[in-house]
Amino acid sequence: MGDLIYISGQLGVSRDGKMPDAFQAQVRQALDNVSTVLEAAGSSLSLVAKVNIYVTDFSRLREMNEVYREYFPHRPAKTTVEIARLDKGAQIEVEVVAAVS
Repeated sequence: MGDLIYISGQLGVSRDGKMPDAFQAQVRQALDNVSTVLEAAGSSLSLVAKVNIYVTDFSRLREMNEVYREYFPHRPAKTTVEIARLDKGAQIEVEVVAAVS
């Protein structure tokens, strides 16, 4: 698979600095941000091997997984951890390890 890229934690913040209130919208934006960084590095979501997810409310796991499956149908290894707080009041942060094609 070649070289690896490590994407540090991405929040659900858009390029204009706005973060939606809705949890699933934050999940989508965080994953869109991951995708943008991966593509700029010569990779893609389909080459992700490992995902680490940090959430502030573990009871939202089902909602998070609904969106997650849309982005990762190949089901890379995943760890989800509940933490007390994230930067900017975010509800989710996502980091990944992916191959570079």
